[in-house]
Amino acid sequence: MKKRYLPLLLCCLFWACQAGLARAEGFALTEWSSRGLSLAGGMVGRADDPSALAYNAAGITQLPGTRIMGGFAAIAPMGTISAEMADGSSRTTTTKPNVWPAPHAYITHQLNDRFWLGLGMFSRFGLGNEFSDDWIGRYNLTSVNFQTFSLVPTVAMKVNDVLSLSAGVEVMYANFAMTQQIPSMQFINVAPAKGPDSKLTLNGSGWGAGLHLGAHFRMTDELSLGFSYKSPVTLNINGEVDFSRHQSNLLAEKGEVPHTVDTGAHSTVHLPDSFAVGLAYKPLDNLSFEVGTVFTRWSTYDSLNIYFDSDYQSLNQKGWRDGWNFNASVEYEPLDWLALRAGIWHETPVTNESHADFMIPSYGRTGVGLGAGFTWENWTLDLAYAHLWVYDMDYGTTDAGGIRSAVSNIKGGNSRDTVANIYSVTVGYTF
Repeated sequence: MKKRYLPLLLCCLFWACQAGLARAEGFALTEWSSRGLSLAGGMVGRADDPSALAYNAAGITQLPGTRIMGGFAAIAPMGTISAEMADGSSRTTTTKPNVWPAPHAYITHQLNDRFWLGLGMFSRFGLGNEFSDDWIGRYNLTSVNFQTFSLVPTVAMKVNDVLSLSAGVEVMYANFAMTQQIPSMQFINVAPAKGPDSKLTLNGSGWGAGLHLGAHFRMTDELSLGFSYKSPVTLNINGEVDFSRHQSNLLAEKGEVPHTVDTGAHSTVHLPDSFAVGLAYKPLDNLSFEVGTVFTRWSTYDSLNIYFDSDYQSLNQKGWRDGWNFNASVEYEPLDWLALRAGIWHETPVTNESHADFMIPSYGRTGVGLGAGFTWENWTLDLAYAHLWVYDMDYGTTDAGGIRSAVSNIKGGNSRDTVANIYSVTVGYTF
């Protein structure tokens, strides 16, 4: 028995040792398996491997016996911010190069002819961005690292040969870290003047819970229709705010600037719900297609307010709009041991330009994915690559703090040349 579950133990330990984070339109993630990435998320209608626990868990009723799967995606974004200055000049800054890992792990088990159990572990939301401490937009942001880990125990029921249903409880843990520079004033010969910056470092964590529901219809041998719903999650984040201050910053040293005093902090983050639909068509045993869409209710993300225990408040309006993801994919198996995959997707913009900041310099995106799957006895290996083109964000009308202000001397600007390369590997085993 111990040898039988050794691959599962190694998979879970590998997942637990990863730090899941990625940047996406909004900051919802869909890199939940290598196969799913190469198929542009086209796993809602197919839903025929253990990663269905993330895409549409009702599909696990297609999986006999016990199966495990685990891996990660490595996401490497890059982009440029072009700022228009008050004196008419233009200054550009490129984000620091980083690679963000987004792990995933799954296990499914058939209890009998009617019921299946599953456990999924993946990152449903994530965000990462980093600039140098002295860049022109430092009063809005120098770095952000938001990561979530979801554990979703699930039960699926095969109602009949056509319909399967699933329900899962999501337990989400989140880490949030952010840094920015705070402009400070000091007295020089009684008159106020700009002093050295104070660096704000915020670290917090919290928990939330939600619900996952799924339905899978096998209408014919060729056609399958899938539905998936993920509920909203409210995160209560608690943490600490620390400042590194210069000795010459007299007001801060005297505690006369409330927002440069080390203190506790808390925030409530409302993460949106989403609804996915996928229609899969399999004209041949070795060929399948899927088209689908995902609707994410980002309009619930109206603000990101941070309350300091020192009675200072950082109020950040968001006012985002709801977003759509449209995807299409194809999978072809020329050999029993080889599968070739490709997909394309487009995501509509969700950010409100009136409150746009440097956390998410994106106004919609388009991606393409390619991949291959290999089978050897009870083992599977899936590899995938995806490339994202992220559309420019205009900062000409934003009221976000530290961008269009007298302190920063920025009068406008935009993001540009933003792309991301994603590499993913997943290993699976059937008992």
